[in-house]
Amino acid sequence: MTHRSWQPERRRRRTRLTRRGTLMLFLGAALAVAAAVTVPLLLLGEDEPAPEKQRTLVIPEGWRAGQVYAAVDRSLGLPAGTTRRAAAAPATALALPEAAGGNPEGYLFPATYPVTSSTTPESLLRYMAETAGKRFGAGHVGAGAQRHGLSVHQTVIIASIVQAEADTAEDMGKVARVVHNRLARGMALQMDSTINYALGRSTVDTTHEDTRIDSPYNTYERTGLPPTPIGNPGEQAMTAAIEPAKGDWLYFVTVRPGDTRFTADYAEHQANVAEFNAHRRAAKAG
Repeated sequence: MTHRSWQPERRRRRTRLTRRGTLMLFLGAALAVAAAVTVPLLLLGEDEPAPEKQRTLVIPEGWRAGQVYAAVDRSLGLPAGTTRRAAAAPATALALPEAAGGNPEGYLFPATYPVTSSTTPESLLRYMAETAGKRFGAGHVGAGAQRHGLSVHQTVIIASIVQAEADTAEDMGKVARVVHNRLARGMALQMDSTINYALGRSTVDTTHEDTRIDSPYNTYERTGLPPTPIGNPGEQAMTAAIEPAKGDWLYFVTVRPGDTRFTADYAEHQANVAEFNAHRRAAKAG
């Protein structure tokens, strides 16, 4: 479908600095140059450890669960596969909707997460799933899903496809409309992104052989939505899924970066696909 975070005053007593005491020390340093050198020591205190330098883990929009697991492993310095096993462990107890069937795909919300020495795979995964629950559980999301006769989980599936197929907010709205239009007509979605998910890859080149694979994610041969999200969508994609652009489009193809064409006319779509193929051949030859 698409190719697309005390210094001992004297020995007789100790003083523990409060937030106000810290401020006063900075003011004192401004008034007496000699005191400035001692401020860092006073701020640290003899019995207070230096604050831990905060790190962050960025989860981009559209990443699949496998990519998230690998990123968590790297961030925490853990052996590959550790986070994947944690995600599947009942003890992790992710806050997922019943419709997800225990599969966190689609609910590892893309965001920037704090990482400290006490962070574990389980705590990060719970944070991501809880964030998704708050964002996707908002009233306007449920209302938007209902307007289209869909559940919130089905809407997350659509949002994941939109995230994978479109690069801009404008195109997201149009891709979402294509999905809704095809579902309303009982047409197969024919999305290359779902084929890529089934094959564990990411490419703009889909062959006829690819479209014949036996998979519930083969939306060329099967009608309706795939069984799960195919990645973890962000806010823009979710908004597009519940508020798609207005249009009668049934087809689209990204002829070249920044040039995605939408149409309701199959012949026009075929011409656009031919232009895409010619552009790809020229790019490979070059």
